Amino acid sequence: MQLKNDCFEKTKKDYLNFLSKEKIYKQSATTHIKSFKNIYIPIAFWINDRYKKKRKTLLLGLSASQGSGKTTVAAILSIILRKFFKRNVCVISIDDFYKKLSDREKMAEQKHPLFKIRGVPGTHDTHLIDYFFTSLKKKKFKKIKIPKFDKSIDDRVEKSRWNNINTKPEIVIFEGWCVGAKPEKKSSLKKPINFLEKYQDQNLVWRKFVNEKLKKEYKKIFSMIDHYIFMKAPSFKIVFKWRLLQENKLKKKYIKNKKIMSYNEIKKFIMFYQRITLQMIKDLGKSAAIVIFLKKNHEIKKVLYRI
Repeated sequence: MQLKNDCFEKTKKDYLNFLSKEKIYKQSATTHIKSFKNIYIPIAFWINDRYKKKRKTLLLGLSASQGSGKTTVAAILSIILRKFFKRNVCVISIDDFYKKLSDREKMAEQKHPLFKIRGVPGTHDTHLIDYFFTSLKKKKFKKIKIPKFDKSIDDRVEKSRWNNINTKPEIVIFEGWCVGAKPEKKSSLKKPINFLEKYQDQNLVWRKFVNEKLKKEYKKIFSMIDHYIFMKAPSFKIVFKWRLLQENKLKKKYIKNKKIMSYNEIKKFIMFYQRITLQMIKDLGKSAAIVIFLKKNHEIKKVLYRI
């Protein structure tokens, strides 16, 4: 208990500075401090314990629905792990591994028009993810470059702007909405889950292709992850509101004339994610090492530890 109190005192200032910088004040200061002390610090201790047992690069998957705050959670955990435990932590988003716009346009022509829109399995460069994970597991680590995706232009940035990883990380937090997703049974793909599937994927071509990607390429990648942390949304309905808040944040961050989505565009956009998100709530809600239950206002209701 004393060790966790020491951790709180040594990292509290950095945490509050992070909240101020990111303008995250959805709850009162007291609520934020309570969450930091009772939720984030114990999770960081759990992560550090797993690293000490492994003594090799620990690869964590952090997944949650659109707009749930997974990037924020990853950042807070990295603050604690770096500041108190002195760990070399690397936070990477699966979003940065999206295929280039030109590649998705080719997929739209050759496979199905819906593949022009980033998001679902099949729109990531799985070869790059595989290379990244494999590089982490090698005994002799060589510095690597990680791609960077700019959502405001819906494309990958030039290689000169990619992120460099010069030293082998002790802990990697790989975050993303579909990290750890599993394929469905073919029979369950038949019934459309929303208007997008019903009217734009009538022959099930898009759904089946995505499901096949999960069965093969993504299964291989996700099997390399040591443990999963899953942030469970109370329902899919709330995801739209969360994604809308996220897009409004982008509008403030980026200059005009960049590709920021409208209300109706977001409504359609989250339909791309609905099927897999609902499946993940069922699967990872039962199998993840840690499940973080969220309230509608983004507050954390409770945390379940399985191991």
